[in-house]
Amino acid sequence: MAEPGEAVRGARGEGAERDAEAVSKFVESFAAQLVEAGMQRMPARVFAALLSSDSGTMTSVELGEQLRISPAAVSGAVRYLAQQHMVSREREPGSRRERYRVHSNQWYEALTNRETIIKRWERALREGVDSLGGETPAGRRLAETLAFFEFVDGEIALMMDRWRVHREERFGDG
Repeated sequence: MAEPGEAVRGARGEGAERDAEAVSKFVESFAAQLVEAGMQRMPARVFAALLSSDSGTMTSVELGEQLRISPAAVSGAVRYLAQQHMVSREREPGSRRERYRVHSNQWYEALTNRETIIKRWERALREGVDSLGGETPAGRRLAETLAFFEFVDGEIALMMDRWRVHREERFGDG
């Protein structure tokens, strides 16, 4: 890893040179914001490192060197991020080594995954309302919670449609 103030390049030498200290400060600052929002610390750091790499891909070794963390820490972070649909794993052609990739649409994928969770919550809440009775205090509370998630689910779908149009207009098909 480059020392503070030394110029570095993106993963595999791609991209423009930049100050290693500035990159590190961004990664740690953005990761801290993700932690503040509820993400675990190590996945937040790995995600920020991937997001800030020019190629959007890094190996476990590259992540470990940049973040000064163990292979086990990288593995655990990537497992969490993959479960959240924020990164994917890819095999390097002709190698057993994996590269981890953050996609340009990672936020879309992560939010779409949340939509699936919301649908499951809706089903469970519906069962709760049926079990408790819609006219009991608890049943009404569950019915209101169900109505909220149904509303959020519909708004997410509309918002994702608007996002696809906005993204195309602003960034093209990339």
